[in-house]
Amino acid sequence: MTIEMWNRRAMVFGLGAAAASPALAQLLPEQTPRPQLDVPYVPTPQEVVERMLGMAQVTAKDFVMDLGCGDGRMLVTAATRYGARGFGVDLNPQRIREATENAKAAQVSDKVRFEVKNLFDTSIRDADVLTMYLLPSVNLQLRPRILDEMKPGSRIVSHAFDMGDWEPDQRDMIDYSRIWFWFVPAKVAGAWTLTDGGERVELAVEQSFQKITGAARAGAAAGRIEGRLKGVDVEFTLDLAGRQKKYAGRVAGNAVTPAAGSGWTLARV
Repeated sequence: MTIEMWNRRAMVFGLGAAAASPALAQLLPEQTPRPQLDVPYVPTPQEVVERMLGMAQVTAKDFVMDLGCGDGRMLVTAATRYGARGFGVDLNPQRIREATENAKAAQVSDKVRFEVKNLFDTSIRDADVLTMYLLPSVNLQLRPRILDEMKPGSRIVSHAFDMGDWEPDQRDMIDYSRIWFWFVPAKVAGAWTLTDGGERVELAVEQSFQKITGAARAGAAAGRIEGRLKGVDVEFTLDLAGRQKKYAGRVAGNAVTPAAGSGWTLARV
């Protein structure tokens, strides 16, 4: 194992090369002080980069953000392969210089840019796709911002680490690399009124990430709903007095538009 390989592995596990071996420390050249990083730099393999972008269904219409962008390979690939625009941040100036040079070499400097910046100070509101290769604790710190700030239907893809009890909408594995994918769900918790034909049903919707449950009542008849969001698309089953019916639609503010046909409406109270 080379010194470089050992040092990278040490970084992943939070060790210092000098602390692990005094003899090895004498072989390592003196280095200039490095910025205090939230996450050690370990490049994402190119095949994982391509799979992550594929899972996120990146297109030329998308604005992709990479938090902890490293040498910029995620955004450079998104720009060269899909024509997407992008913005990446990293605390290490050396990584940002590499990313900028890589974009220039790929002739996509007009589509992507990079900045030395703390990811926690970076607005993610405009991202259509957010890519990450961070750490579990950092993912969990970002999770409330993702759910509150990003547009419903935006896509999140993470290399290696999940986001706790927010279950992924899709997962994959390449060699030993795990990939996790989520849609940012629309916010639907609260009181709604479903009108279907001549029947009016009051719904009290509870939401846990992309999963929805709740109570339903139509006059003296009581029941439950259970469903799931995929960004702004919602499917749910209404079980009312032993009668079950499935619904599918798209959340648009305070209403849900039926996915096909008509005959029912759903509006927030």
